[in-house]
Amino acid sequence: MANIKSQIKRNRQNEKRRLLNRVYRGSARTYIKQARAAIEEGEFETAQKATHSAIIALDRAAAKGVIHKNNAARRKSRLIKQLSSLEGEAVE
Repeated sequence: MANIKSQIKRNRQNEKRRLLNRVYRGSARTYIKQARAAIEEGEFETAQKATHSAIIALDRAAAKGVIHKNNAARRKSRLIKQLSSLEGEAVE
């Protein structure tokens, strides 16, 4: 336990931020899992909606500084790539 007053306050702030960050990071992970599951099923409409929700969650997490913007961009890119491969299979 810290003895310095400013460090005690800093610990309180860190705990609050950790809990908030956890919400944004967790929801982004959940939406990504749902999108991947929808892509695996092969249903294009549901996969498209789920991917859109995942992209919004990733953008929100990146805007809040929970994840790095390049990390969000990479994850979005991979999701869209998987979705477009599903679209290509649906067209054939």
